Amino acid sequence: MKFLSNAIGLGLALSLTGTAHAADDPVAAANADLAKYANIPTFTAPGAPFDAKACMAGKSIMSIPASSAVPFLATIDASMTQVAKTVGFDFKVWENQGQVAQWVQGMDFGTSNKFSLIDLLAGVDPNSLAPQIKAATDSGALVTASHVTGFDVPVPPYVSAAIPIDYKAAGKLLAEWAISKTGGKVNALVLVTNEVPSTVSMVNGLKEAFATSPDSKYKLVDVSIADWATKIQPNVQSAVIADPSINYVIAIYDSMAQFIVPALQITGASDHVKVAAFNGTPFVVDMVRNGQVEMDIGENLDWIAYGLLDAQMRLVCGLPAVTDPKIPFMLFDKNNAASAGNPAEPSKGYGDAYIAGFKDLWKL
Repeated sequence: MKFLSNAIGLGLALSLTGTAHAADDPVAAANADLAKYANIPTFTAPGAPFDAKACMAGKSIMSIPASSAVPFLATIDASMTQVAKTVGFDFKVWENQGQVAQWVQGMDFGTSNKFSLIDLLAGVDPNSLAPQIKAATDSGALVTASHVTGFDVPVPPYVSAAIPIDYKAAGKLLAEWAISKTGGKVNALVLVTNEVPSTVSMVNGLKEAFATSPDSKYKLVDVSIADWATKIQPNVQSAVIADPSINYVIAIYDSMAQFIVPALQITGASDHVKVAAFNGTPFVVDMVRNGQVEMDIGENLDWIAYGLLDAQMRLVCGLPAVTDPKIPFMLFDKNNAASAGNPAEPSKGYGDAYIAGFKDLWKL
């Protein structure tokens, strides 16, 4: 993919080995950074107030997630559906299993049914849909790439706008967690998915953090979304058997954890190989509470739904584009995972200031 030219790798090919460079005190620096994400986040408005109900009357939005089989994405879409009902406009989710042909069908459906905005959610690469995006925009629709790119990556080609997330910070935090917990002596297996555009920013953050830790090392292994269920577990098993000194498996997308944990259990490595992940998917926060995953960088999935729809509605209403949806991160470990509920819920543990914040912002 042209958009991922700097993140090449297919299947389970080993895509990168990194060894860190010198720094003064990587552990202290990591601890200071991690502390910023230890508390319940506050609400920051991503733009000026507007009358959402009035300007969205008669408008419609369709979401095409990278794959409906990924719990993280299914949960966000479910929340967006509920938020849209509150505001009062038509919102449709195009269910799919992560196949480009299904994304094409979704784009065609959205265009022919004259949706005001079609959103490519968290992993759909616009490069694979260039003709369909052009057809949609030529017909008058807006096309957005939401939760797909980081702040450090240009807006993907073809789309009307991108709604980015600070993926680079998330990648950096994952590496810093491992650096902190090992005293700067990480040997990590890092699972990535290069077909997803956000991976570029995540890896940039990981590289930046590990470059400060001279006694740390890591290997990146690429697994496509369609192969998670069949290839993550055997790959992790093989890696920890081949190198017993591995002490962390880092999952840049936390739904990978459901396949990592069994691999560690089967190999008897659970006691010395820890798992750190990113996204805050509820079942993974449950795994943190149960001790199967050590840490998950959480995004309030309900907050994401509000934030993405806020940015999309502003575009539909002709308002200035949002360059930062102000969706915060929060670290979940054994000390606070129970605050997310038992079982964990998409919006629990982060406080609820964002709900009143967005309703005031939208004049509801």
